[in-house]
Parts: sequence; structure tokens; C-alpha cells
Amino acid sequence: MDAFEVLWGERSAPRRGPRPTLTVSDLARAGIELADREGLAAVTMQRVAEALGVTKMATYRYVPGKDELVALMVDTAMGEPPELKEIEGGWRPRLRTWTLAMYERMSAHPWALSATVGRRVTGPNELAWVEEALAALAGQPMNGGQMMDVIVVLTGQIRSLVEQTASTSEEEIAQGWAKVLATHADRFPHVAEALASAEQHGTRDQGLEFGLERILDGVELYLGRQ
Repeated sequence: MDAFEVLWGERSAPRRGPRPTLTVSDLARAGIELADREGLAAVTMQRVAEALGVTKMATYRYVPGKDELVALMVDTAMGEPPELKEIEGGWRPRLRTWTLAMYERMSAHPWALSATVGRRVTGPNELAWVEEALAALAGQPMNGGQMMDVIVVLTGQIRSLVEQTASTSEEEIAQGWAKVLATHADRFPHVAEALASAEQHGTRDQGLEFGLERILDGVELYLGRQ
């Protein structure tokens, strides 16, 4: 059994051995809870077994090892994408909804960032997210590669911001800067002015929405030129 079979095969109980008391979904959820609480490095077959009240050897009846378990965790954590076809207004509000939903999902499970790099097998839920985004762009004057590139750019925006906020928030960064500027504002006048202006206009911590709208502006401009 490899990652492809774990993700794309029937997620049923093992066909051999004693009557099963768990499912692969149970293992995935236990792993997700561990990773959410302590990070991906904390996820081991032993820890998952302990969380489920079984022996480590019992877990190997469901998944062959940690790599396959993590692949299953990622797909389970991503869940199904939002349905976009009922959203009025065309491709732009649909992709906006898609991006915000994916950001929320990834923010809830930041360990998934390191689990989704390099060569790997993509699961059905994760591929369904791509399907929904492509469906939102269907009928636009773009070829398939260009549509996929739009998804890559949006996903890159999501990953970048999730990575930043997983370690420290923009609010915490601003507080640190404010402490420095309290005595060094004359050395960094533009930074001081920008922070004061952001506070005045209520535009702090808007990186996701601002970046998303500018990306969509660019796509709209490109489509208008075709």
C-alpha cells in the first residue's frame, strides 16, 4: 500500500487480520489533532497509536507509515472546497471566495505548508479545490496553463501569509516597531508615518484582502486585453 492507494483507494477497513476497531479517517484525525497542537514533527505512528488507544503495530494495518499518514492528514484537513457555481457575479467573486476559504483552511492547519512541498501524491479533496477554481475560470479567454498559473499565484499568496502569521502576526510586528519608533522615529520617518496612517485609516493587517484584490485586478486587466 502506497500514498496513492491510501488516498485514492477505498478508505475501508483492512481486509486481513482481526476485526478492525478503527478507520483510516480515525488515524488522520488523530494525526491532525497532534499536528495542530504540537506541529508536524510531533506526529509519529507511536503518538497516533497512543492517542487512539491501540498499539503502534495496529496502526500499520491501516497505513504503511508516516509519509502516507501525513498525505492522508493533508487531504482530510483540506476537506471539500466551497461550491462556487451559485455565487453570482462571475469568475472574480468566485475566486475571491475560493481564496478566502483556502486561507481559512490553511491557517487552521499551518503544518500543512511543509507537508505540501516537493513531489507527492495529491488527494481527492485537494484536487477538488483545483477543480472548483478552474470551473470558476471556465469560458474565459485563457488556455489551461494560464488558468493553472492563476491558481498558483493565488495559492502562493495564501501560503506566504499563512507562513508569516503562523510564527508572528502583523499586529505583533507593528507593536515591536512602535516600541523602537518611540525613541527612533526621526531615523525612520516613513515607517512611522505609514504606521500612523494605517492606524488612522484602519488598514492594518489587510495583506490578504489587499493582495488578493490586486491579483484579481491583474487577471481582470489581462482578460480585458484578450
